[in-house]
Amino acid sequence: MKRIAVILALLACAIVVAVVAVAASGDGDDDTYRVRAIFDSAFTLVPGEEVRVAGVTVGRIESLDVTPDRKAAVVLAIDKPGFGNFRQDAECIARPQSLIGEKFIECTPTQPRPEGTEPPPLLTKIESGEGEGQYLLPVSNTRRSVDIDLINNIMRLPERQRLSIIINELGTGLAGRGKELNEVIRRANPALMETDKVLAILKQQNQVLADLARDSDQVLAPLADRREDVADFISRSRDVAQATAARRAQLEANFERLPRFLSELRPTLQRLGGLSDQMTPVLTDLGAQADDINRLVRELGPLAQASRPAFASLGDAAVVGTEAMRDIRPLTRDVNALAASSAPLADDLEALLTSFRKTGGIERLMDYFFYQVAAINGFDTSGHYLRAGLIINTCSTYRAATAPAPECRANFIQGQDAATRGYAPEPSGSSAVESIPSAAGAQGDEPAGTGGDDTPLAMPSTVTPSDGDAGDDGDAAGASSGATGGRTDATGRLLDYLLGGGQ
Repeated sequence: MKRIAVILALLACAIVVAVVAVAASGDGDDDTYRVRAIFDSAFTLVPGEEVRVAGVTVGRIESLDVTPDRKAAVVLAIDKPGFGNFRQDAECIARPQSLIGEKFIECTPTQPRPEGTEPPPLLTKIESGEGEGQYLLPVSNTRRSVDIDLINNIMRLPERQRLSIIINELGTGLAGRGKELNEVIRRANPALMETDKVLAILKQQNQVLADLARDSDQVLAPLADRREDVADFISRSRDVAQATAARRAQLEANFERLPRFLSELRPTLQRLGGLSDQMTPVLTDLGAQADDINRLVRELGPLAQASRPAFASLGDAAVVGTEAMRDIRPLTRDVNALAASSAPLADDLEALLTSFRKTGGIERLMDYFFYQVAAINGFDTSGHYLRAGLIINTCSTYRAATAPAPECRANFIQGQDAATRGYAPEPSGSSAVESIPSAAGAQGDEPAGTGGDDTPLAMPSTVTPSDGDAGDDGDAAGASSGATGGRTDATGRLLDYLLGGGQ
């Protein structure tokens, strides 16, 4: 009993595992897009054969079935993402894959249409019954190519005799049923239907064909004159075809990527369209100036020809200049270092010059030069003269320059008395205008040009008049005193001398 219980338990576990596996496989197929395509005949079609779109394998034939009206229902399982959107104008055709009879289904999810045209609705989904959940592609949207072996069988017996009987009796059997016969012929050979479409297109393009026939004579005449080049083109085309065949794997990969490339190219083309719209006015203006542009291009030719020697010389100079630039690299490094170190000075100089410009510093400096020159430039009856004072003392002699005394040092020592600075203090009660004491007198030396040991240098009498002169020129003194704000007569005349008014 225990053995039986164990066996039953194992069977139950196996059943549960099988149910879970089936459920899992069913869940994995939820993303598969199934199309129930109705064909007149599914001869030589088997499950597992490829389903292609534009040469790319997108799925497989899942199963075959027979409809109540004796048509073949072929279920196409499309499992490649991006191809599960068949429209009501979709078409599928069974084509031979090889000479041994294998077939594949080639489908077009929707027909080409102009940009901006609304696409047709999607295929109708079967809600219930046979093929529930699948999308129905009616028999009017399917085709089947005629196999080459069927065409070859026409010349064999007894098919040849049977064809003769059909042709002989066709008129009698199909009298008055031309429409049905036409439909049968079209359905039997899709090429005839496609031929009708081509003829309809050619009918609409009859004027273009007439122009082609007329212009082809003009095109073929030059080709006939260059038949050797045409033959060479054909031979080279053969080489290109062989090279292309050697790269068929890469080309196939390119075609597989082409749909995605085209989808990504669409936004770029839209932007290019907008750019072309915006460029239309510019191109219109350029077209109006086409003659001037052509003349400019023509005249650029002689200029380019004349500039060739200059460019050649420039090349030679570049060779020499390269060596020179290599030689001055140390100098440029020093210049760079100098520029870097002088940056703060340049900033300060910029600030100074900017302040000068804003505050009028340059003008004030020029005013200073002007007034300084005017201050030291006098004018009397003899003409212009320069106001300057000649100081003659112990320190101005040659001996003082070659062997300087301690009192002639040009520095200020704290605590040094006035006698060691090169001049004696001014005696009380004396006028600095009338006398200039000398350091030589203070030291007991008698420099040349003085009046004695203690005799000061005398100023000209015209500058420092005596007291008697002051009495005689009372009016002048009064005028000078009034001009100098109440100063003495001698002081006023001195100021007139210094300021150029004592002519």
